[in-house]
Amino acid sequence: MKTASRVLNDDPRVAPATRELVASAMRRLDYRPDPAARSLRAGRDRSVGVVVDSIGDVFFAALVASVETVLSEAGYHVLIASSHRDPVRERAIVQDFLQRRCAGVIVTPSRPDSLAGLRTGDVPVVFADRVGDLPGSTSVVVEDLALARQATEHLIAHGHRRIALLGDIPVVATTQARHAGYRQAMVDAGIGVDERLVRTDCPDASEVLRVIEDLFALDEPPTALISANTRLSLGVVPALHLVGRTDTALLAFGDFAMAETLAPAVTVIDHDPQRVGRAAAEALLDRLRPRAASPAEDAASPAEEGTTPLEAADVVLVPAGLIARGSGELPPRPTPAVRTNRTTAPTATTATT
Repeated sequence: MKTASRVLNDDPRVAPATRELVASAMRRLDYRPDPAARSLRAGRDRSVGVVVDSIGDVFFAALVASVETVLSEAGYHVLIASSHRDPVRERAIVQDFLQRRCAGVIVTPSRPDSLAGLRTGDVPVVFADRVGDLPGSTSVVVEDLALARQATEHLIAHGHRRIALLGDIPVVATTQARHAGYRQAMVDAGIGVDERLVRTDCPDASEVLRVIEDLFALDEPPTALISANTRLSLGVVPALHLVGRTDTALLAFGDFAMAETLAPAVTVIDHDPQRVGRAAAEALLDRLRPRAASPAEDAASPAEEGTTPLEAADVVLVPAGLIARGSGELPPRPTPAVRTNRTTAPTATTATT
């Protein structure tokens, strides 16, 4: 029974030949482990709790799908919940996952300290897409500030000075970093930041057309736009067509479906949610994977069988970069302010897909 248990828990101490014999017997007998019994014995079950802003957000939906794929292949099933950026709700959900004896938790934190002081025991916690402040955790992120700088510098290098940033209120760390990167690049280039071009009133795609119309009604409209996240980009593209301003340079933070097929194709910062989700799941599996402890480790603090001792919090950087496709390389085309009416149907010259 001990050998069978070690095979089920992917213990590296089992010899390959023995592992195959046990696995073959399990297949022949159609053996199914009892998750309740395993939970009682090990103190946790084969489930992982995942908390994101909203599973309705295209970015987080893709991230969760990637997490689920990786963990499913490793024999875990995933419980998913939305925090709606409410730190109180987020903390309560994580506590519930811990009470359910989940093997681990993956969280997109609404703020860095949202889980501060939470007693997680030996249950590993991985923060995805944002850095979290919790001892023993791992944060899997991209370099948002540096990438936002790169995006802004790219547009500046193509001659733009009137660059608008479209986003929501900079409450979460990723949004704050992208705003900071934009501002740093503008200041470093000797360009004053016109606050009228920094729009924080775009919580979702439904608000984008209104904001685009406001921007192009200015005496000096922008010649370039940065969309701060994927859900907004899905509103920016049709809005530019509706107001007849597809000549405006566009750089989107995060790729999205059909971005390559538009005319012009959309230049993006390739902040891939699937890559982030996969890295977060693999970081959690690293914490859950059993390993042989050294004699020194055994003497210092013997760990429960089947777990990896939690260490100091660390950060895993996921690669991301700029993909130039055409829209971000358009030159400035200054024009007089465009007065638009969102109820008026676009003319034949406004649509070029």
